[in-house]
Order: sequence, then C-alpha cells, then structure tokens
Amino acid sequence: MTRKIMLQGTGSDVGKTVLVAGLCRIAANRGLKVSPFKPQNMSNNAAVSDDGGEIGRAQWLQTMAARVPSSVHMNPVLLKPQSDTGSQIVVQGQVYGQARGRDYQALKPKLLGAVMESFEVVCADADLVVVEGAGSPAEINLRAGDIANMGFATRAGVPVVLVGDIDRGGVIASLVGTKAILPDEDLAMVSGYLINKFRGDVSLFDDGIRAIGQHTGWPCFGVVPWLKDARRLPAEDSVVLERLAAGKAGALRVAVPVLPRIANFDDLDPLRQEGDIDLVFVRPGERFPADAGLVVLPGSKSTIADLKDFRAQGWDRDLAAHHRRGGRVIGICGGYQMLGRTVRDPLGIEGSDREIEGLGLLDVETEMAPEKTVRNSRAHSPVYDVPLEGYEIHLGVTAGPDCARPSVVIDGRPDGATSPDGRVFGTYLHGLLSSDPFRGRLLAELGIEGGGFDYRKSVDEALDGVAAELEAVLDPAWLEGLMERD
Repeated sequence: MTRKIMLQGTGSDVGKTVLVAGLCRIAANRGLKVSPFKPQNMSNNAAVSDDGGEIGRAQWLQTMAARVPSSVHMNPVLLKPQSDTGSQIVVQGQVYGQARGRDYQALKPKLLGAVMESFEVVCADADLVVVEGAGSPAEINLRAGDIANMGFATRAGVPVVLVGDIDRGGVIASLVGTKAILPDEDLAMVSGYLINKFRGDVSLFDDGIRAIGQHTGWPCFGVVPWLKDARRLPAEDSVVLERLAAGKAGALRVAVPVLPRIANFDDLDPLRQEGDIDLVFVRPGERFPADAGLVVLPGSKSTIADLKDFRAQGWDRDLAAHHRRGGRVIGICGGYQMLGRTVRDPLGIEGSDREIEGLGLLDVETEMAPEKTVRNSRAHSPVYDVPLEGYEIHLGVTAGPDCARPSVVIDGRPDGATSPDGRVFGTYLHGLLSSDPFRGRLLAELGIEGGGFDYRKSVDEALDGVAAELEAVLDPAWLEGLMERD
C-alpha cells in the first residue's frame, strides 16, 4: 500500500516546496520509490515533463530529488498568471483554457476529477507520495470546491502536516488560528505540524511548542532551521526575487528586469551561483545599473503587456544606453521577442493589444500563433561550438534577417537570432545558461572566469544537503514511520 503525506502551509511561501524535495530525497536515499505531487500550482515557472507536458518547475525539481522521471500527473493543474485577474489553465500538461479568478472558482470542481485521476496514476507506481499544498487551508473563503488543500486531502484521505514559517513572525497564532477556523472534517486530517526557517537556539522555542500543543493538541514533528543548502536550489516563486540582494564588489554586474509576468526566471540561477557575478534584479522604480556588462531579458507569460510595462519604467532607454556603451544583451523566450522590431498578436491570444513596437535591437518580428511549442530539447551553440540542453515553452513565430545568424541549433534546426555585431542575441531555448561550457565561454568574453563548476551536480548535491539537514532535526519516530518499508 502506498503511503501518503501532505504538507500544507499556514500561509504562502512558508517553504513547503523545499521540505517536500528534502523528504523525497531522504526516501530516495533509503531505497524507496517516492513521487512528489501537487494538485494545483500557480506559477509562471514551468518545466517540460519527461512525458511531454507542462508542470511547475518546483515539481520538476522534486522529481530530481526523488530520482524519478517527471510526469504531467505530478502537477495535474498548473495556473499561469497572464494578468492581475486571469490565468492560463494547464491540465495534465496541456492548455485547457483561460479563466479569471471568479470564473476559475466555479471551474475547480470540474477539475477535481483530473486531479484524482492523476493522483491514482502517481500512487500506482510509488512506495511513498509526498504531496504539496498551495497557499493555506485557513483560506476558508475558498474552501468550497477546493482542490489544492483540504478539499483534496479529505477526498484522497491523505494525512496533513501543517508548516508554519517562524521567520515571518506570528507562527503560534497562525497554527492556533488555523485550528480555530478549520471545520471538523478538515481538522481530522491534521496529524501534526512543522516549524520552518528557525534561527538560533531551538530550545528557546520549547515554550512555544508547549503553547501550540495546549491550544491545538497537535504534536510537533520538528523545528527546521534555515536550510543552508536550500539557497543553492532554484527558486520557484517570483516573490523570492524581492529578497535577492545584489552586492559582490568587483564582480561582473548582470542586470535582469523583474517583469510583472516574469516566467522561468530560474534560467538565471546558474549565473547567481557564479562567484564573480553580481546578479542584479532590477525592480519597478529602479534604473539599470550603468556599470552592467550584461543585461538579460527573461521569459514572460505575456510579452506585449510586459513590454508595455518595460517602457513605462523607462527601461527601454536604459537598455538603449547600455547597448550604446558596448554592453551585451541576451533575450530568452519572451525577452527574445521583445528585442525585435515588432510583436503582433492578431488573434488576441495574450490580450486586447494586437501589436506593439519592439525594442529594435534585433532585426526580427514575432507573430503570436495559437499552437504552443512544449518540448525538451538538445541543442548546440554554433558560436561557441558547445552542446546545450534545455526546453521550449512558447507561443509565437519569430523571423527576420538576424535569424540568418542563429544563436543556437535545436535538434538540428536553427533557433534565435544574433545582431551583426554579435553583442545581442535571443533564443527560445530555456536552460542554455545551465550549460557549463556555454556559460564559461560567454563569461570569458565578458572578462571573467566562469563556468568552472557543474551546475546540475551542484543542485543535486544541494538536495542531498537539504535531506541531511532535515534528517537531523525531524522527529525520528515520525520520520521512520513515514519511511518504513511494508
């Protein structure tokens, strides 16, 4: 019989994703066949699963922790925000449609069937399934039709462990408050809780644990410190970008604009881990640093809308000045489309705006089309003559004179474009910066030594580090019961 456990947070961004990954790696290290599962995810950081559909990057990372192939069934519902009120809906890896928030609430009960079907597929081939919730079960205004937290847990009969983030404060109130407002049916699913992101002497929280126990009756399964190896893992949620600070003196400065609908920003993670790179995420209201040697325009879930915001911030002038100073520019996916002369959307696929002038650093034009490209790809850099490996998730076709100088060759076909002076290039290939040889050659041209570490190996080692840290602090009896073999 497959064992199951679900981690639900007392709020968003409490660290569930990393804890699930850590538990998956602990189980994999003990020889168990373990799978992650997230019924519903909301993120523009998507991956292409091994069976050819879209899932959240977090679930892709968790499958890496579990050492199993990724599947669309591990994240059956993925919401990709396109505006402040609406999202694209991906069900079992394929685009299902679009919906505004209120309309989606009505749609959720219809999606529960797909969620349960996928859960059965995942459970059929695993000793243990570790489920990640979304947001908080205390959002009782969203309880009707819920498929992400207790609505799923009660339907699937999965025990729940609540996760509280002590770093943000109020963790006692958040746990006790959750107990106070959950209906009896949901309370029956809660088996205990974890305290996450603790700093300092854990014994100082002994009274806190007693207080939580007195008010809830729930056992504590562990007080988890800030996991030092977690910072080496790619972040899932764009809220993390608000906390990433710049500041490596004497390093190559790389500027990345934080677009409102930024997508797949973990493309930049290999640069963040380079010792001689100061990766600066430029937020609204800020200017591009004048001393940046490289600007990277990341992916976007809504190219035209983000390009309008880019101009509203005055970043088009910053980018033009950077280019005049001799700076390098890379555009990935939506960022590549922005670098051209025009982006057209005649069918209104992304929204009401049908055409926008591009940034004009590449002589190409893009037209959005309803067919979506979703695939894992092996590629090659014709400039540096090194292998690449990545994935494509995009709408639109890009063509123009600069495409005669492709930036990469994907599965034998040219992709992307390069300016005549070689200082600007774009591509639809996500993940190219994860290639250590490519990254090393690029950084050498910018005057620093880089690419000297194995990025993928670094992520795998970080997962082992997270697992080891968790094993040291989790309640041994609870952990052994979860990991025992039948």
